[in-house]
Amino acid sequence: MSLVKSKQRVADHGEVFTPEWMVEAMLDLVKGETERIDSRFLESACGDGNFLVKILQRKLAAVELKYGKSDFERRHFALLALMCIYGIELLPDNIAECRANLMEIFAGYLDLQPTDDLYLAGFHVLSLNLVHGDAMKMLNHEGRSIRFAEWGYLGKGKFQRRDFKLDCLTGSSSYSTEDSLFADLGKHELFTPTKTYPPMTVSELAAAAKEVRP
Repeated sequence: MSLVKSKQRVADHGEVFTPEWMVEAMLDLVKGETERIDSRFLESACGDGNFLVKILQRKLAAVELKYGKSDFERRHFALLALMCIYGIELLPDNIAECRANLMEIFAGYLDLQPTDDLYLAGFHVLSLNLVHGDAMKMLNHEGRSIRFAEWGYLGKGKFQRRDFKLDCLTGSSSYSTEDSLFADLGKHELFTPTKTYPPMTVSELAAAAKEVRP
């Protein structure tokens, strides 16, 4: 794989892709987290997803190891693994490729067709978790504040979604410093979701994808 798409893109955006061997070596530094199904990763300049693809592959390997004997649990925890991966990318062609690359890994693992509810649920998740925008400005391509969905698996096929603004989430480090006015506050007092949704099944997530999918 070439590490650059064009010299002009390097000049305009500093776009250089990380080689696969380096991606693996960097992820090995946090190996335990990459193999934990519900650990969350955000790549603030995700490109076409070379880091996120490897993270998803590691998470799905953990799903197979832990839940491979139960098709129900395997499918739902695979979706949870996808739900815990986030990215922001400035260039529209890159974010489209990133979504397609992650979808290919997810669908391939579960042998899904584009009409399957689980495929559509994954499509919906990626449309929310992978944002076309500017991470430095914390704005999406429409100039609005970037928001991310926090997903949790409640068990028995039900998922919980809560939305948060990125600028609030990134403020956690300053709030938690020892001399901060907010140091004694709990996270529940600092971070209030902008919206909390009722528990949703795969079918309901798929229906949401159909509402917005062109």
